[in-house]
Amino acid sequence: MVNLALLGAFIPTFLFVSVTPGMCMTLAMTLGMSQGVRRTLWMMWGEMLGVALVAILAVCGVAAIMLQFPAFFQGFKVAGAVYLTYIGLQMWRAKGKLALPQPGELPARLARRTLFSQGFITAVSNPKGWAFHMALLPPFIDSQLAFWPQLLVLVAIILLLEFDSMLLYASGGKALALFFSKTNRVQYLNRIGASLMFGVALWMLLG
Repeated sequence: MVNLALLGAFIPTFLFVSVTPGMCMTLAMTLGMSQGVRRTLWMMWGEMLGVALVAILAVCGVAAIMLQFPAFFQGFKVAGAVYLTYIGLQMWRAKGKLALPQPGELPARLARRTLFSQGFITAVSNPKGWAFHMALLPPFIDSQLAFWPQLLVLVAIILLLEFDSMLLYASGGKALALFFSKTNRVQYLNRIGASLMFGVALWMLLG
């Protein structure tokens, strides 16, 4: 079904790529701070759906056409960046649903649908993601073997690595939230989360 020699090189390559800080990992950490790991899973499901879509379409050559029309991404990028900037401002001012509550207060919760769509849009609105998968994924497909079984196995591995990496970042965000809550310095964590949101928004615009 797959070339084991190529698979042996594929896993560490994509593990390194997945665990490297990026837009989705930063978003996972920020949501881990304010929403908790369990609810951040909804963002992760949306992100993985977006990554799977990007990977499959990139290998199938659709990315080559999509990247010829950068305006297609511009709407996603601008809308996503504006929304994340708005969330960042709310967190900085300790307002809104992503702001961390003061000790003794119950945290606000974003709708699951909103978290899911955040993850999906973040994954599919990054032209670098399309270009990356188009350039890096095809070399790991053996032309002597059936195409679709190989692609599905590789995409499944990518999603597993993405999931594990985002879970790690979300857990780190949750640990930070617990630490700052115990030291009564929630306002600092809100500003850290806000800065991360600003960073993701800027990343989306410049990517």
